[in-house]
Amino acid sequence: MLPRDTNARGTIFGGVILSHIDLAGAIAASRTASRNFVTRSMREVEFIAPVYVGDVVSFYAQVCREGTTSITIAIVVEAERGKEPRLRVKVTEAEVVYVAVDEAGKPIAIR
Repeated sequence: MLPRDTNARGTIFGGVILSHIDLAGAIAASRTASRNFVTRSMREVEFIAPVYVGDVVSFYAQVCREGTTSITIAIVVEAERGKEPRLRVKVTEAEVVYVAVDEAGKPIAIR
C-alpha cells in the first residue's frame, strides 16, 4: 500500500481495501465463466486489523456459490507487515455477489 492511500491516522482507507476486494472477486468470477460481471452486493465487511503503508496485502478469492446468473465469491484479505516481515494478519473478509450481464446490462446465464 502507498502513502496516497492513507487517511489522517496513517492507515490505509477502508474504501481502498474495498476496491481491491471488488477487483479480486471480479477476477475470480471471470475465471469461472467468460462473461461480463457486475457487482450486485458486498456482504458485511468488518475491518479487524489496520493496513499500514508498506504492508504487502494479499486477497484470496474463492467461489462459494454459483447460481443461474449470479456467483458469490468469498474473499479473505491478509496483510504482511512491512516492518515485521513474515508476520501475516487477517485484515477482513467479505462475500461479494456478481451477476453475469450481456452488452445491454441484462442478466444472462453464467453457463
